[in-house]
Amino acid sequence: MDLITKDRIIEMAWEDRTPFEAIKIQFGITEAEVIQLMRRELKRSSFNLWRKRVNSGVSQKHLAKRNPDISRFKCALQRTITHNKISKR
Repeated sequence: MDLITKDRIIEMAWEDRTPFEAIKIQFGITEAEVIQLMRRELKRSSFNLWRKRVNSGVSQKHLAKRNPDISRFKCALQRTITHNKISKR
C-alpha cells in the first residue's frame, strides 16, 4: 500500500460520516484491517480517541447504525468544495 493510499484511508476513517463500507468498496479492506492500520499509524492517544468516538454513537461509521435518511457517502457540499475552498453560495 503506497503512502497516498494509506493517508486517504486514514483520512476517510477519521471522518465520522464515512462508513467502513465505503472504505471497503473503494480500497477493498475490511473494518478490522482499517482498525489495524489506524492502530499502527496513529499515536496511541489519537487511536484511543478515534476508537472511543467510533463506538460512541456520534460517529456513523457503521451503515447499520446510520440514519436511514442518509444514502450517500459524501457531503452534499462536496461538489462545491475545491482545493480546500468553499465556493460562494
